Amino acid sequence: MSKQRTIELLSPAKNLQFGKEAINHGADAVYIGAPAFGARASAGNPIEDIEALVKYAHLYAAKVHVALNTSLFDDELEEANRLVHQFYNIGVDAVIIQDPGLLETDLPPIALHASTQMNNYSLERIRFLENVGFQRIILARELSLEQIAEIRANTTAELECFVQGALCVSLSGQCYLSQYINGRSGNRGVCSQPCRSSYNLYNTENKLLVANQHLLSLKDFNASQYIAEYVKTGVCSFKIEGRLKDLGYVKNLTAYYRQLIDGFLEGRDGVCKSSSGSCVFSFTPDVERTFNRGFTDYFLKERKPMASLTTQKSIGKRLGKVVRVEPKSLVCRTSLPITAGDGLCFKGENGQWEGFLVNRVDNDRIFPNNMPANLKAGALLYRNNDYNFEKVLQSDKSAVRRVGVKLVFSDTESGFSLLATDEDGVNACSTVDCEKQKALQYEKALQTIETQLCKTGDTVFRVTDFENCCGEAFFVPSSVLNALRRDCLETLAAQRLHKFHPVDVQFVPNNVPYFKDNADFSENILNHKALEFYRRHGVENAEYGLEKTADYNGKPLMTTKYCLRYELGQCLVRHQVAKDFRSELVLENNGRRFALKFDCKNCRMQIFPKI
Repeated sequence: MSKQRTIELLSPAKNLQFGKEAINHGADAVYIGAPAFGARASAGNPIEDIEALVKYAHLYAAKVHVALNTSLFDDELEEANRLVHQFYNIGVDAVIIQDPGLLETDLPPIALHASTQMNNYSLERIRFLENVGFQRIILARELSLEQIAEIRANTTAELECFVQGALCVSLSGQCYLSQYINGRSGNRGVCSQPCRSSYNLYNTENKLLVANQHLLSLKDFNASQYIAEYVKTGVCSFKIEGRLKDLGYVKNLTAYYRQLIDGFLEGRDGVCKSSSGSCVFSFTPDVERTFNRGFTDYFLKERKPMASLTTQKSIGKRLGKVVRVEPKSLVCRTSLPITAGDGLCFKGENGQWEGFLVNRVDNDRIFPNNMPANLKAGALLYRNNDYNFEKVLQSDKSAVRRVGVKLVFSDTESGFSLLATDEDGVNACSTVDCEKQKALQYEKALQTIETQLCKTGDTVFRVTDFENCCGEAFFVPSSVLNALRRDCLETLAAQRLHKFHPVDVQFVPNNVPYFKDNADFSENILNHKALEFYRRHGVENAEYGLEKTADYNGKPLMTTKYCLRYELGQCLVRHQVAKDFRSELVLENNGRRFALKFDCKNCRMQIFPKI
């Protein structure tokens, strides 16, 4: 019988609590920040918390990936290597890295995942990383389904794709805008997100073309409609972005994709989820009811408008049109309930977004805490803070996840035994020596035994089948039954931790040739070990990255597949371009100017310092 292909739902874990809740809500794996050197510097976690999360995850056969995905300076390599050894010792399943200098250090036998920060966009790069020894490649968000299928056809490494969350406008690992502006590098985990700022757009005649718009801020990625096509291309892991998002976001999106993936997997042979247990939710997941800037499927199918030009903030779920505005209230045509405490927003006639809190609701009339002056009939109303929904998500029991287990109760010569076999075939048996008394009330005795033994309480287990194999009915005190059950399930949990401990994967350095003759600043080399890595792989000309040299002369601060010309309907290839847009374009923010360069052949845009 051929081995089943597994599909992994991978959720963000800001910390231990978020990681546990992601697992409770159906994640097959979580990714969490290391104590240092993660691409979200403010989302680091102590080793003790990561260890606790590993133990919790492995009870469900779920995995923990630790993000150690920044470029490292020389004086950081030793600590980073020490952390990887600690991750291995506590049973972490994989380490996500960006800096190849780590591969030139003495690593423990732990699985290595190539961060999307390594700019995993081209087939040549992905094949190289696979041949180097990475078990998994986290693919660039900009890839189309067709490109992913081509990559799968020419590689064997695991492929991980994003399915939901915020989008960096730049190709990952190829943005230096924050570093240039204020010394906060995205490749070092401290990006100040200048792409979310507002900009003015000028032409070379210094004519203002667009004023005060979020010209580099994209909508959020949503690929939920492409799950089947993703699976067909060969993707094994679906990743939700959001290690800096709140807990409600993690719960809601994890539950949403759990249900979506389970629905796809139901009745299909040869493919299954990669962890154990089933979830029961106390809410109906809805991606629009937590933080979002509107949605785009980016480049999965074709190029289309994708920016959130008028706001970088969450707009939430559309409610409907405002049909009447009164001095202290408004009426909105909507089928959705609105309640006091909701946060609503709209785009005014000036193109700017405004918001207000709902003070009370009287039938179809909404009374804001402060009546917005710019609200007019016909405006579209959105809810970006759903009071009742968030209240449910804040509950400790918004989801319960349990691993199915079958119990078999038997009598022995000196007492009784309980055999537990879970849905993965892991089993444990416990026995107790005690006096065997025949029951005076046959049916009641049988019911008492089953009731007591099936009380799984706060364990990870749920009894799906119970069998009493005793030759006759016995009276067994509840205290004896409870102790037998506790011991059996504790042993079963320990057996699961042993079974789902990661298998050693030893990294062995090799000399496979790099796919280019040089390794320029865009490889983000910041330490001598990274230089050694590229030289090992045949690169004679390698240079340090901008965080080390600060030499921005003639170098792009950002390379992106997003095109501002296309977004504004001024593409030199597809559109009839207005006269004012025919010259070169310049972005301006807080007195700084940046030149835009357009590679129309490859449909890319670059941002340069404007000297």
